[in-house]
Amino acid sequence: MTTERIVRIVAGTFVLLSLGLGVPGSPLFVNQNFLWFTAFVGANLLQSGFTCFCPLDLILKKLGVKSAAQGA
Repeated sequence: MTTERIVRIVAGTFVLLSLGLGVPGSPLFVNQNFLWFTAFVGANLLQSGFTCFCPLDLILKKLGVKSAAQGA
């Protein structure tokens, strides 16, 4: 699995989980402030699209996970 796929999986999981915890109609609802985490993940994805800087990508590369450009 490549760093790009892992970043997408983690971001998608965080968005779905924070929506589940932050939307009042959800059976997992805890507090609406979890929606700020959804906004944070979205903002990071947006800036990553423009700057190609992603902290999780750097961490994964240091752990030895290959990127798609390396032919994983």
